[in-house]
Amino acid sequence: MSTVAPTSFDLGRSGRAFADAKASGRGALVGFLHVGYPDVATSLAAVQALCGTGGGGDGEQPGVDLVEVGMPYSDPMMDGVTVQRAGTKALARGVRTRDAFAAVEAVASTGTQAVVMTYWNLIEQYGPDRFCRDLAAAGGSGAITPDLTPDEAGAWIAASDAHGLDRIFLVSPSSTDERITSTLAACRGWVYATAVMGVTGTRSQTSSAAPALVQRIRRADPTAMVGVGLGISNGTQAREVIGYADAAIVGSALVATLLAAEDAGTPDDLTGLRAVVADLAAGVRLGGAAPVPSA
Repeated sequence: MSTVAPTSFDLGRSGRAFADAKASGRGALVGFLHVGYPDVATSLAAVQALCGTGGGGDGEQPGVDLVEVGMPYSDPMMDGVTVQRAGTKALARGVRTRDAFAAVEAVASTGTQAVVMTYWNLIEQYGPDRFCRDLAAAGGSGAITPDLTPDEAGAWIAASDAHGLDRIFLVSPSSTDERITSTLAACRGWVYATAVMGVTGTRSQTSSAAPALVQRIRRADPTAMVGVGLGISNGTQAREVIGYADAAIVGSALVATLLAAEDAGTPDDLTGLRAVVADLAAGVRLGGAAPVPSA
């Protein structure tokens, strides 16, 4: 007898981007950058650069399917050294919550979907309903809240429902089956599967725990869209992840290119960023679509 859970996952807008990629025979790519680093204006150009210049034909360069606009925070518990360094600089240079909406609008203007990745305190201080109103007005699809669990997210669920926004919660290899099930029920769009226990950062190889975690998510709801993050740094690793998940999520490897450009005295040089995006985009295309789980 089949033990597959009901197929009821709400794809929202951001999950639909994953589904569209799968329908075209490839995996999806999600890219993260902080707003405000190296400065607000350059960060807006950088998030647009993530989006590429088209589908890859006739000289066009494919980009990400979804942009995570990071909101720098003073106590970023999930961020590794690379992302923390950029976020700390952005805070010192005066970035504000409202700048995230400008970044979302810049991404939306390219036709690419954007979500904000932020710690709950920033939303709470801004006001959950006001935050959702302004995010929706900027063209955003939703938000990832890494430090907020569904059982503590009443205000966020109400506000995101009121403004039609997706909400992406996290699960990890240590999550119980019950926690995975309850998290999926609270998500809209997709679920963020952290491939390792720890903070963000590039790694020489992808996590062996990630495939098992995705398999557990599939058992809980085969229709859930799953993005895997923490540790992916190149197209080869992205291709490996797309073999079992719907999307590969990349942050530190992208942020590192901006740090390197500033260290070289050319903070507005996005050449390195574009090269890494091209490699990652090629990886998810060679990987094809994630396999459909069996009953």
